[in-house]
Amino acid sequence: MLTTLGLDAASESVYRAMLADPSGGVAELVARTGQSEHSVRDALDLLSELALVRPSAEREGRLRAVSPDIGMEILMARQQAELAAQQQRLEASRAAAAQLIAEYADLRPAASSPGVEQLIGIDRIRDRLAGLTRDVTTEVMSFAPGGAQPAVQMDASRPLDEQLLGRGVQMRTVYLSSVRNHQPTVDYANWLAGLGGRVRTVPTLPTRMIITDRSTAVIPVSSDDTAAGAVVLTGHGTLTALCALFESVWDGARPLGEAALRDTLGLSPQESTTIELLAQGHTDESIAKRLGVSQRTARRIATDLMERLGARSRFEAGVRSVQRGWLPERSA
Repeated sequence: MLTTLGLDAASESVYRAMLADPSGGVAELVARTGQSEHSVRDALDLLSELALVRPSAEREGRLRAVSPDIGMEILMARQQAELAAQQQRLEASRAAAAQLIAEYADLRPAASSPGVEQLIGIDRIRDRLAGLTRDVTTEVMSFAPGGAQPAVQMDASRPLDEQLLGRGVQMRTVYLSSVRNHQPTVDYANWLAGLGGRVRTVPTLPTRMIITDRSTAVIPVSSDDTAAGAVVLTGHGTLTALCALFESVWDGARPLGEAALRDTLGLSPQESTTIELLAQGHTDESIAKRLGVSQRTARRIATDLMERLGARSRFEAGVRSVQRGWLPERSA
């Protein structure tokens, strides 16, 4: 039950046993939990690290478990701090990647640069992607924004995905959280997972991107029209930054088969992102595009949040979000 707060099953069992029998030692914990002495001692080390057990003031050399209410506060505070640190790393990676992407956004067909190949038109993009996936040997990492995936696109991808995974190529894909409400995309992702692929979701993605073998990345020149043109990047520094961006987003993403949990403030990841976008002044159209949902859905999410805040305007919603702790003051 406490795995989402950073406590594994073995350590949770030991913690519960210590609460049930405060006077027991390692031998009693072994007997009560059915674990080995080595496993119990490892669990005690983790519990000590998490401050869930402390040296006993009454029995020298013994440990005692802190009360559950204090323990849960400790675990939740620790998790919140870790989430904040992870969010900072993610934002830093996104900023670095956005800067890299911006450097190529205004490229013209006549321009050239080491480590940059320009692709103009959907046919050249598809041909180049086909060649990259044919030659890939170890790994494919991709961002797939845009929400629900078109059925034609998923049907066309199945034979290639099956071939790659059959060759032992690792495939990791990050979709928008909104695909959880689109059963065909969920079915496709589950099929992919059944073959060994891995799929996670996040509320927003910085751009569409495919990285093969950590040596080549393909990104669109314009996120508004991904078919118009793309660039193939092979520079070592650029790839290092883009791979770091992917890993940062991947670490903060949630496996598709795992239910989306609300944070300690009661917000889902999609709601938390919507609050941030509202505070930044984004329109319903812009929010919908970033979340991969319809404008109607984006408007509904925003309206629901405003009602929960008791706000009559989006400006007031930003102020109340800060007051309630949904946003840091600098974001308002």
